[in-house]
Amino acid sequence: MNSKTPKRTAKHLLPSDLRGIAQLGNQATEGIARIVEGVHQSIWDRLGVPGGQVAGQTRGITGLAYKSVHGVNRLVGLGLQALLKRLEPMLASGTDSSTESPQRAALLAALNGVMGDHLLATHNPLATAMSLRWQGKVLDWQDLPPKFAPSGKVLLLIHGLCMNDLQWQADNKGQPVDHGQALALALGYTPIYLRYNSGLHTSQNGRELAAQLELLARHWPTPLEEISIVAHSMGGLLTRSACHLASEQGSNWLPLLKNIVFLGTPHHGAPLERAGNWIDVLLGSTPYTAPLAKLGHLRSAGITDLRHGHVRDEDWQGDNRFHRLPDQRLITPLPASVNCFAVAATMAAKRGALANRLIGDGLVPLHSALGEHSDPRRDLGFAKSEQLVCYRMNHMELLSSPLLTQQMLDWLKPAKIAKT
Repeated sequence: MNSKTPKRTAKHLLPSDLRGIAQLGNQATEGIARIVEGVHQSIWDRLGVPGGQVAGQTRGITGLAYKSVHGVNRLVGLGLQALLKRLEPMLASGTDSSTESPQRAALLAALNGVMGDHLLATHNPLATAMSLRWQGKVLDWQDLPPKFAPSGKVLLLIHGLCMNDLQWQADNKGQPVDHGQALALALGYTPIYLRYNSGLHTSQNGRELAAQLELLARHWPTPLEEISIVAHSMGGLLTRSACHLASEQGSNWLPLLKNIVFLGTPHHGAPLERAGNWIDVLLGSTPYTAPLAKLGHLRSAGITDLRHGHVRDEDWQGDNRFHRLPDQRLITPLPASVNCFAVAATMAAKRGALANRLIGDGLVPLHSALGEHSDPRRDLGFAKSEQLVCYRMNHMELLSSPLLTQQMLDWLKPAKIAKT
């Protein structure tokens, strides 16, 4: 008889995932039924037939039929949720919930990016909680890993929209690339990776990031000399948001922050989100397609914040984020006394009007990634020596570029003198 303990393997699906998926399925059925009813009533409106008490709601026998659909769906959903919650302990027996596969992590990251605000608001177990991670595991300050022997220099790597901390491990022509590990080996950093729900407002995540860094500064097991950050895409907006809050609150970690490298960060927004906003406007322009505009509203708060590059609560509070609005952001400069560097990519072979404004890296135009703005008050003022433009490169290739690794090594060398 073999008495060896079976090896624990990474899980593609955890017991709590089943409950989260069932909840989403139930909500999807409810949403589709409401859209169909809305289209139905739009047609009745054109014929002069009155609707129910709520806009988009039918009445009479038709309304009763839709109410029945909603009622049955609600009862089935509640029953299934209760059953799966009772079964979770049994399903979890013999599994290691702390070990997940890269495939599961990637899927959850994408789902949270698209609708993470909804997942959190509905208490769905698929919603991702922000955490600092070391070697793929959550850092618990009360129970640090036995092998955790950090230096006094922290390098925090922050991913972008719909991504997760494991995706810093990239590939370039068959060769592994990990900016965090390369910088740690060469410059003596301890690499820490952030995982977060990228579907939340950037300012919400910025506030939580500031709190996480305050805990890090308080509980780091050796004297903390320096914090440096490498942030990809949306991660750069979170970083700026956290720095702004920390400066207002007088946080302990901000004076320790020496360097920030922004990789393809949409400091002044991303055109693709603005295009998505146009779709909302077009769908809502006729009574027949107006109910379908709800589909565009599946975009998370995090995605709509990318329209102009929001970093503060005041940038979005009080506005309907699905309305087409001009850029109304408050002026938020880069943090003082911190070395800030901007990396932009373009799929073009050289700079020019087309490459600067339209092509960019496929998601973020050059001027946005470099913090450039026609309004001098909004221009972030990266010096030429603090900029790198990578040609024939797209947004995701910034994670796997050896050229970029070398540039960051040059920028972050200890001889670099902080701004005053």
